[in-house]
Amino acid sequence: MFARFRRLRINPAVRDMVRENKICVEDFIYPLFVVEGNGIKKEISSMPGVFQLSIDELLKECEEVISLGIKSILLFGIPSLKDSIGSDALSDDGLIARSLRAIKAKFPGLVVITDLCFCEYTDHGHCGILDHVHETVDNDATLEISAKQALVHARAGADMIAPSGMMDGIIETLRNALDENGYENLPIMAYSTKFASAYYGPFRDVAESAPSFGDRRSYQMDCANRLEAINESLEDEAQGADILMVKPALAYLDILRDIKERTLLPVCAYNVSGEYALLKAGAKAGVIDYERVMMETMVGFKRAGADLIISYHAKEVAKILKSQK
Repeated sequence: MFARFRRLRINPAVRDMVRENKICVEDFIYPLFVVEGNGIKKEISSMPGVFQLSIDELLKECEEVISLGIKSILLFGIPSLKDSIGSDALSDDGLIARSLRAIKAKFPGLVVITDLCFCEYTDHGHCGILDHVHETVDNDATLEISAKQALVHARAGADMIAPSGMMDGIIETLRNALDENGYENLPIMAYSTKFASAYYGPFRDVAESAPSFGDRRSYQMDCANRLEAINESLEDEAQGADILMVKPALAYLDILRDIKERTLLPVCAYNVSGEYALLKAGAKAGVIDYERVMMETMVGFKRAGADLIISYHAKEVAKILKSQK
């Protein structure tokens, strides 16, 4: 006798009962980008619906996010003045520090994760202090200023820190700095497997972080390497990371699954700017059913092993889920 799998598919209510992976609004982290000034809400042409926001507009966006049931944001800063070492990121009066204090004063229950890097803060657009001899980033010098940046975020009220520069030893460095300064309970979400990807293009428009020379292949992962990708995440776990991440997500679902099968830590998928822009372009061209493709993509991340999803679609997903209740 052959199996009748369709028995559990014919009735919509039964389909819902036996669905293995479900999308919840609590799964999502929404990226936000803050700039200097007042009354600024500048839409990014390559990312429809994504904005650069001044602090006053950022607070309005946080209010909407909370109203939709989203519990966490990932905060990026884009200062007006940039220099060779990203000094604004190292100041307790810098853009991120002021933004954090403003958010936590008005919305203390919103989980604010801060991106910890230097590409948005440096005049050269690379993720730390330059090694001019090798035309790349000086790993160990960047670890030193990263520890200083982490303490700025911690003092300003960050609920979690997410270092994205892919420096070797970054998790151990930050964990030690935080612990030694009384922030032993502040979690770290590691950009543990971050690929040197072409999918980041639109992000560099919104974050104004394109490198002024070369690229980031000397410190971000080669997209062809599976075993190294697994090792990167397991090493970050060993150094004390609390959450692991795969970035980008859509072209790396195999890596997401590989890592999920090797760790007991929560795993996050970063649904990046290029993935978002492609769906938006498809919708504009009328070649896809946008909402169905978007939700199917989110289910794909969950099925591959994601516990959390960072996504520019988060508000749209939240609205769909709210309408289904």
